[in-house]
Amino acid sequence: MKTGFIKMTGLIIISIVICLIPNIANAHCDTLAGPVVITAKAALEKGDITPILKWVKKENEKEIREAFAKTLAVRKQSKEAKELADMYFFETLVRIHRAGEGAPYTGLKPGEAIEPIIAESDKALESGSFDDLVKDVTDAVAKGIREKFAHANETRKHADDSVEAGREFVEAYVVFTHYVERLYNDATAKVEHHGEMKASEPEKHHHH
Repeated sequence: MKTGFIKMTGLIIISIVICLIPNIANAHCDTLAGPVVITAKAALEKGDITPILKWVKKENEKEIREAFAKTLAVRKQSKEAKELADMYFFETLVRIHRAGEGAPYTGLKPGEAIEPIIAESDKALESGSFDDLVKDVTDAVAKGIREKFAHANETRKHADDSVEAGREFVEAYVVFTHYVERLYNDATAKVEHHGEMKASEPEKHHHH
């Protein structure tokens, strides 16, 4: 029972962290080692476009089908033609995918551009096990809360010693409370798509 609770808590924290860094999550699809390009590579080798279509909206399906057909035809000519045709298709697919999500496209990036935690998320999905991912993300979030709390708590002890000390406490207090508030709000919000958040209740703004 306790193990199940810990895993569930970890999964919630994972979703929080990813939603706190939407640009990273979105950029994952921009890489040559990302899921969109990986799917495209396999589809081109098999000559089957079906697995690719889930990455684009229905209204963009025709354009992708045409690009796929052209790529299959050109890549048969030579090794060099194959490489150029494949890259053309990857660029086209990712650009259309990003546009469908309302995100900008700035070109494909090397696989190394993927943040380690995102790569680990993919690894967890492939293996069917999220234990390592839960631990890494949980540790990172716990460390963040612990450090910000410690600083706020320590400066609080001297907040009335001087104006300068008081301001140091206020700054630490704001950083700490906003960090925790952000975690809580994201944990209780619904993920709409690609990191877009929809609060379950009207968002409350606190001004310090």
